[in-house]
Amino acid sequence: MTKRIVVLISGSGSNLQAVMDAIDAGQINGRIEAVLSNKAEAFGLERATKAGIPALILKHTDFESRESFDQAMIEKIDQHKPDLIVLAGFMRILSAEFVRHYQGRMFNIHPSLLPKYKGLHTHQRAIEAGDSEHGCTVHFVTEELDGGPLAVQGKVSIDGDDNAESLQQKVHKVEHQIYPLAVEWFCADRLKWTKDGVELDGKQLPSQGYQQEK
Repeated sequence: MTKRIVVLISGSGSNLQAVMDAIDAGQINGRIEAVLSNKAEAFGLERATKAGIPALILKHTDFESRESFDQAMIEKIDQHKPDLIVLAGFMRILSAEFVRHYQGRMFNIHPSLLPKYKGLHTHQRAIEAGDSEHGCTVHFVTEELDGGPLAVQGKVSIDGDDNAESLQQKVHKVEHQIYPLAVEWFCADRLKWTKDGVELDGKQLPSQGYQQEK
């Protein structure tokens, strides 16, 4: 059965585009029912509109509290009866109530090899630490920021001439591979978060998730 997906964005939506492309190519047995942004100027809304996908704007600045904004998001999102929520550059910390409402069916992608470098400026931090590799992680969302169970990781090498910008470009390419992959597996009922951990094809994944080779 085709899974129903709602994507949340705040910016350009390049990971949204990667998922849209994978759906168009038949890789993902899913359909994006709506794209919601907290910023009216987000370019990802244009991507959605061009593809004939409902583009929703809900400005967090119109609400008195994080909780009231998140409750309004829930009401908008649930009209589309989603099986999966995909956070694709959604730059808001979500309330505990919102996270619990979609527990087990909400993904985020983070630009580091979690649990390393939660939060911001991950590329610069990896370079300054002298790491030889870096990457990105798709994880299930929990109340702990960037702390949910890991699903898929993709790695890149850090070369001597890399700076934060060049490393970010490398990582973006890998993001556009592993995010559609995680969505594909979820929509095929292959990837699940159970009480025992994250499972792929009924087998428990290691704590760092599935490792996509360089």
